[in-house]
Amino acid sequence: MIIRNLQAHIESKFFKRKAIIVTGARQVGKTTLLKQLVKKTELPFVFLNCDEANVRTTLTDISIERLKSIIGTNKIIFIDEAQRVTNIGLTLKLIVDNFTDVQLLVTGSSSLDLAQGIKEPLTGRKFEYHLYPFSVAELIDDTNILVEEQALEKRLIYGSYPDAINYPGEEKELLLNLTNSYLFKDIFSLTGIRKPLQLEKLVQALALQIGNEVSYTELGQMIEADKLTVERYIDLLEQCFVVFRLGAYSSNLRNEIKKSKKIYFYDTGVRNAIIENFSAIGLRQDTGQLFENYIVSEYIKANNNKRKMAKYYFWRSFQQQEIDLVEEIDGKINAIEIKWNEHKKVKFPSTFLAAYHTSETHVINKLNYTSFLA
Repeated sequence: MIIRNLQAHIESKFFKRKAIIVTGARQVGKTTLLKQLVKKTELPFVFLNCDEANVRTTLTDISIERLKSIIGTNKIIFIDEAQRVTNIGLTLKLIVDNFTDVQLLVTGSSSLDLAQGIKEPLTGRKFEYHLYPFSVAELIDDTNILVEEQALEKRLIYGSYPDAINYPGEEKELLLNLTNSYLFKDIFSLTGIRKPLQLEKLVQALALQIGNEVSYTELGQMIEADKLTVERYIDLLEQCFVVFRLGAYSSNLRNEIKKSKKIYFYDTGVRNAIIENFSAIGLRQDTGQLFENYIVSEYIKANNNKRKMAKYYFWRSFQQQEIDLVEEIDGKINAIEIKWNEHKKVKFPSTFLAAYHTSETHVINKLNYTSFLA
C-alpha cells in the first residue's frame, strides 16, 4: 500500500471537534485513505456511500433524531461522495454541532455542489484537504528514486492515478474507462449540461493545447459556443479536478501579457486518454508539452502535500520572452523553466529579473526533476 503524504497530517486532526473533508477527483484514493485511518483507530464507525440513492435520500434534510439512530454508538461517521446530496452542508453542520464526540469524515469528487453546500454552514467547523493522484514523492517513498526516474516516460504516458500504478499492463483500458465512466458522466449528472458533445469537444481541444495560451473566443469557434459558455465549461472542469488554469504574472510592465491563461491537466494519463494517444515517447510530437504539464502538476501536488500555500503563474512578454512557471510562496517569487532536453540552454529574461525580486531560478529537465519534487 502506497502511503499518502497527507495521511499523518489528516490523522493528527481526528477528534478535534471538526469535520475532516477530503476532496479530489474520482479514483484518486480518497476513500481508501480515510478507511485506512478509520481502521487504525479501531473504533466503531458507520460508512455511508452517497452514490447510493437511498443514502442520498436519507441524508437530505435529515433530523437530529434520525441522525442519532444512524450513528448509534459509533464514534466515526464516514460520508463518501457527499457532493451528491442536496443541501449536504446543513446535514454536516448538524452532525458537527450535535455529536461532539463523533468524528465526521467526508469525501467529495467535485467542488461543485460540495463547495456550494458546505462552505457557509461549516465555517470554522472543518479541516479541508485536497488529494491528488500519486505524487513523485509518494512513489519514491514506496520504491526508490532510481525506480521512479526509470518510470518517467511511463508516467508521462499513463499518469499517476492509483489504478494506472497498481495494475501495470492494464493502464490504457483503465484510463479510458475512467474518462468515459466518471469524468464526463459526473460532470453531466452534477450540472445538467444540455449539450454534452460541446463539452467533450472542448476537453479534447484543451488536451491538444496544453502548454499554450488559450483563447476562449477561438475555443468557442471550435465547439460552436460563445465565449461565456466556454468559460463556464472550463470552470466546471476545474471544479471536477480535471484541469487547472495558470494566469499570466504581471505588474506594471507595458510589454507584459496580462490576461492570458494556460490550461493544464491534473494527470497526463487522463489527458492522453481524452485524445486516445498512448504512443511511446519516441513516437510523439508532444513530449515537451507533456513534460511541462507533468512538472507543473507535480509542483502543485508537492506543495499541497507539504501544506505550502503557493500561487502559480506563467510569464510572457509581447516580444515572446517567457518563463514556464512562476511560483509565489509567502511573497517570494521563484522562476522555473521546464525543458525535456537537458542540453537545452536556458537564459532567464533580464526584463523579468530586473522587474521582480526573484528569490530563485531553476531549470527542470528529465535528469534533475526528482530533486525538485521528492
